[in-house]
Amino acid sequence: MTDNKQEVKINISEIMQMIPHRYPFLLVDKVLEIHGQESIVGVKNVSANEPQFMGHFPENPVMPGVLIIEAMAQISGVLVVHILKAAKEGRLVYFMSIDNAKFRKIVRPGDTLVLKSKVIQHRGQVWKFAATAEVDGCVVAESDLMAMIKDKE
Repeated sequence: MTDNKQEVKINISEIMQMIPHRYPFLLVDKVLEIHGQESIVGVKNVSANEPQFMGHFPENPVMPGVLIIEAMAQISGVLVVHILKAAKEGRLVYFMSIDNAKFRKIVRPGDTLVLKSKVIQHRGQVWKFAATAEVDGCVVAESDLMAMIKDKE
């Protein structure tokens, strides 16, 4: 991978223009950097007032792994939209598959998830990514994700 790192600050308002998710399902708060057409780094601040914590071990709140995977998928979608400017063309990024998902550590309210996604393959409308989520520099989850670009229905 070439290091063509760009300090790209994409805020929550811009993210909402790029992907269709909204609270409580929007799981990316900001983008910190984009490396050309290869990778992206973003952040999800985990807050105690999020609705999943009312029922997911309320006495010992833990962020559900499926939401961590979704956050990694959303940051991957932001990268595709950034590369293709797909949102402006009336197209969306649809999640297709999860492979090799691993959960390494518990994520709790107060943690900052650093979401990283790297394009590992792109053929036509199908994109494959290697994604990780980190807290304090430690990988808490990882997965290979696949998505397809399609017209809005």
